[in-house]
Amino acid sequence: MDHEVRITLRLPAELHAWLVAQAKSTRRSLNSEIVYRLEAGRPDTEQDSESP
Repeated sequence: MDHEVRITLRLPAELHAWLVAQAKSTRRSLNSEIVYRLEAGRPDTEQDSESP
């Protein structure tokens, strides 16, 4: 990452617990797990530019 931004995020307790469990199972920090999942769900810019 070239630049990082710090945010405050409110999550439902159940979603937070699920993310913590997922992070633990993949041996990532909670922050890294959230970033990984956001990046995985982000559309590729190349594909977006090809769509009409």
